[in-house]
Amino acid sequence: MNIGASLTNQVQRHVPLISISVPVLNEEANLDALYVRLCQLADHMAGRCELEFVFTDNHSSDTTWIKITELAARDGRVKAIRFSKNFGFQRSILANYLHTRGDAVMQIDADLQDPPEMLEAFFDMWQKGYRVVYGIRRKRKEGFLLNTFRRIGYWVIDKVSEHPIPRDVGDFRLIDRRVIEELAKIRTPNPYLRGMIAGLGFSEAGIPYDRESRIAGESKFGLSRLVRLGLTAVFNHSTVPLRIASLVGGVMLGVSALGALYYFFLRLKYPDLPQGLASIHILVLFGIGLQSMLTGIIGEYLLRIYLILRAEPLVIIDQSLNFAHGELKL
Repeated sequence: MNIGASLTNQVQRHVPLISISVPVLNEEANLDALYVRLCQLADHMAGRCELEFVFTDNHSSDTTWIKITELAARDGRVKAIRFSKNFGFQRSILANYLHTRGDAVMQIDADLQDPPEMLEAFFDMWQKGYRVVYGIRRKRKEGFLLNTFRRIGYWVIDKVSEHPIPRDVGDFRLIDRRVIEELAKIRTPNPYLRGMIAGLGFSEAGIPYDRESRIAGESKFGLSRLVRLGLTAVFNHSTVPLRIASLVGGVMLGVSALGALYYFFLRLKYPDLPQGLASIHILVLFGIGLQSMLTGIIGEYLLRIYLILRAEPLVIIDQSLNFAHGELKL
């Protein structure tokens, strides 16, 4: 009886470990403020959960790695890996996930636009049984055009995706260890984590919040990178472009057949009809452009197949901090 009660008490006293995943690239100006708030968060959540802070440095060119090294030297909760080159933001997040130990992992950006204090709300939803808890951006302090572009992009990605992808949702989320185990099984050279996580089908919940401005430094996501990320989302999680290519090809074939019949009967009615040299040139150029576009769509899918077959590593780790022997997985 006493043994049973002792075991029950041990189970009740189990405190889950939550990993805070922080991908960084040239964030030297934000690290001190970030670390202070993470420590305050750890104190606030003491008794409910323990925290570890796992950084992935995407080969920063400033003093980011030096500052992380100093933090890791005085705080064992700080763990970090530095890549041999810049492997991209999404790869950085996925590599970070794979090197965490927590029962759940919360991903935040170092610029503090997403408040780490929302861990408390995420944690409560996770304990209710949700495997994925994400922040829904009510508003974000960006220019009107960029904000509008993002909204339209999220709408398009959601509409063409094979599975629903939450709108106005970034990478600010908490995911269960089981989700990470399933992510580790997926082979993709260009991950789009929002789509990958949504496609797994685990129970999820969203919590609205207001995204703040950067406290320091410059955003690494300009318009061109947003476009590339959007294209990755579409080509990784939708076959709609391929079907559109087939549909457009069929429509153009039908239009060409009708056009040929039209000119055939027109020639019968008007034998002296002058030759339409300009119209022929226009049609030829249009056909070439259309074929190039459709070939490009098919090429995007073939490129992804090629990259999978090439089987390059997700990232290459150059240095690590506070990882025990055997903990590095890549």
